[in-house]
Amino acid sequence: MHAPTDKLIIFDTTLRDGEQSPGVSLSVREKLEIARLLARMGVDVIEAGFPVTSPGDFAAVAEIARSVQGPIIAALARTTAGDIDAAWQTVREARRPRIHTFISTSPVHMEHMLKRTPAQVLRMAVEAVLLARAYTADVEFSAQDATRSDPGFLRELFTAVIEAGATTINVPDTVGYTTPAEFRRLLEGLRADVPNLAQATLSVHCHDDLGLATANSLAALEAGARQVECTINGIGERAGNTALEEVVMAVKTRPDHFGLATGIDTTCIHRASRLVASLSGLRVQPNKAVVGANAFAHEAGIHQDGVLKERSTYEIMRPEDVGLVGGRLVLGKHSGRHAFRRHLAEAGYNLGDAELTRAFARFKELADRKGQLTDDDILALVEEEILPAPDLFKLQDFQVTSGNLVISTATVRLARNGQELSEAAVGEGPVDALYKAIDRAVGKAHRLLNYSLQAVTGGKDALGVVSVRVEDGCGAHSGRGVSLDILEASARAYLAAVNKSLSASGAAAPAEGG
Repeated sequence: MHAPTDKLIIFDTTLRDGEQSPGVSLSVREKLEIARLLARMGVDVIEAGFPVTSPGDFAAVAEIARSVQGPIIAALARTTAGDIDAAWQTVREARRPRIHTFISTSPVHMEHMLKRTPAQVLRMAVEAVLLARAYTADVEFSAQDATRSDPGFLRELFTAVIEAGATTINVPDTVGYTTPAEFRRLLEGLRADVPNLAQATLSVHCHDDLGLATANSLAALEAGARQVECTINGIGERAGNTALEEVVMAVKTRPDHFGLATGIDTTCIHRASRLVASLSGLRVQPNKAVVGANAFAHEAGIHQDGVLKERSTYEIMRPEDVGLVGGRLVLGKHSGRHAFRRHLAEAGYNLGDAELTRAFARFKELADRKGQLTDDDILALVEEEILPAPDLFKLQDFQVTSGNLVISTATVRLARNGQELSEAAVGEGPVDALYKAIDRAVGKAHRLLNYSLQAVTGGKDALGVVSVRVEDGCGAHSGRGVSLDILEASARAYLAAVNKSLSASGAAAPAEGG
């Protein structure tokens, strides 16, 4: 079989559409870490954000444009001069900048959202592309809600914006409405009827409201699309977006069908999935395709027997292909810093000296308590330490009293600027009491939006990983904690999220003791 020669462009929008997932709020540093990993993976385009929406988004896109080499760095903009100017200001230092402008084109959007006629929308789109082209030769245009738009209007619109200089034409299924066969017909019709479409790259951006985002994107490839807009783990608005890992592995696994190749280093997929899940606080469901915990697990006896005899009987992909190679090495309390660093490097983590020092200290602490740590244990603690929360308050110690016949009571001792703060609280359970005590100690109440607990490995001595999201009235913040003690993991996760909240709002109370 000949290797595919037709290139599929992978456009990653984890940092823009992915961050629009309810409750997700990433810092500039967190976005930069994700962007660097996406670049190492080999994605072709990173949509770094929507600069005009907030100063934080503006700063993040600008920092990624300055710091991340390799991919095209794109910024999103509506068809207004202010949006397009802001987008250019953020990506102008990128080696390969792109402005991505969009406007709604469906009757329901034009009537109720834009309150514009089709003729006005067409004029706004053309003017936006012309303005963007004055800044850069790489301009993408998207027709929001294209799958509920009139095909005749789309043909007229796309013809005009390509003539104005758009180099990529994106056809979004914004509300996850279409089906694979219907989407394919739409794209085939556009390819046949838009006279200058061959001058641009045909792109698609599908949402998963009906669970069809990946299926629709793959149908689009069959219809001639050559760019897919997607996110790690499929995160995004509402039910999410097309999952990058699913499209990439479908194309890699079925070259006979798609005849396409990507530039993605698929061995980075598992690490990217873990990183995005960790920083976003959005846990990956166990049966998630490609990256879920059960993706390569075999429970039924007949499946186990088949895989033991020949892996291809029930595995169409190898775990190694997506970077899933657990259990290769176990480190213990006598392992040195060099072995620890080498182990992390083999897993794709190249830590700086400060990060390595923090991670190694946590490794030693946990190894003293557990004895030996597996690959998954080590990666879990490293992901907690690699991007630490602002260190406003530090957890010194805590004590919890709880039971089915007593009121749960927690006492915590925190440190800030060399001073100690102690507080106590009662709650509906040990975790609730612990969190209320932390809130009292930091001087601000937070609402817990989400709490999840996951064991890293099996066994009674498994590390527990707690992920939380909290809300402070101004936004949501995530935190993560790892420990053999689930209450300690819970406290570490909550305090990490609270520190982010206080740092973002500048609301950290002065340390007075208590």
